Amino acid sequence: MLSEQQPTEVDGENVLGALSPSRAADFMTCPLLYRFRTIDKLPEPPAREAVRGTVVHQVLEDLFDLPAPERTPERARELLVPTWSDMVAAYPEVAEMFGEEGPDVATWLASCRDVLDTYFTLEDPRRLEPAERELYVEALLDSKLLLRGIVDRLDIAPDGAVRVVDYKSGYSPKEGFEGKALFQMRFYALVIWRARGVIPAMLQLVYLGNGEILRYVPDEADLLATERKVEALWQAIRTAQETGDWQPSPGWMCGVCAHRALCPAWGGTPPPLPEPVVDEVPQEVAQ
Repeated sequence: MLSEQQPTEVDGENVLGALSPSRAADFMTCPLLYRFRTIDKLPEPPAREAVRGTVVHQVLEDLFDLPAPERTPERARELLVPTWSDMVAAYPEVAEMFGEEGPDVATWLASCRDVLDTYFTLEDPRRLEPAERELYVEALLDSKLLLRGIVDRLDIAPDGAVRVVDYKSGYSPKEGFEGKALFQMRFYALVIWRARGVIPAMLQLVYLGNGEILRYVPDEADLLATERKVEALWQAIRTAQETGDWQPSPGWMCGVCAHRALCPAWGGTPPPLPEPVVDEVPQEVAQ
């Protein structure tokens, strides 16, 4: 974990903090949620939707390891159960989501198959050769803030044009509510631009829950605005760290928050703050 007291180095330069799009989104949603996840590192029970996303992501990644002609819906379905078994072996706690009722697992796996089938209505993987998959990207800003994250897929056209692709196992946002999803993609585009000097030609969100694709073409003005927003977020995080004032932001997300019992907005008491820290990029369940 990065802290101001113990800076890390990147290419010989000190790093005063790091931020991922997931953690940035947490802070924008609720500063106290950011604290619970990043500073207190409170455990959260696995959610079926989140685990579905992780399994589907892994199947799609493994699918592209196959020769192009074999990237079919049938092969994707064949990969599903072994992928789930590997996950349970690595993380036994995910099996606890279903209790002792085996049929519930079968129903859940069937929902994963439906999501995978939807993917093939949106893209033909036999005609794609991604340049990168599950690509770790990072860029150090002039402020010594390290931006980092993991891009699901990076496509590079023969003319060098870059397309950033992210899979979502859920539903696309309603019209007018695309901002949060596009912030994540602009974040990735900013990192790629700062790291490689190339502005991605296309940002593409593939929503497998309802079979829609959200596309956006960024430009330099977009990415400069995203950089300013990220820097402002970072300053707000630093202020909260220095003051210890991590305010809750009650909203509809409270209904699904794993830490509601500890939230002052709901009569709870947060645990004592540990030593001041800022952020890291943990191994997260993809959504």
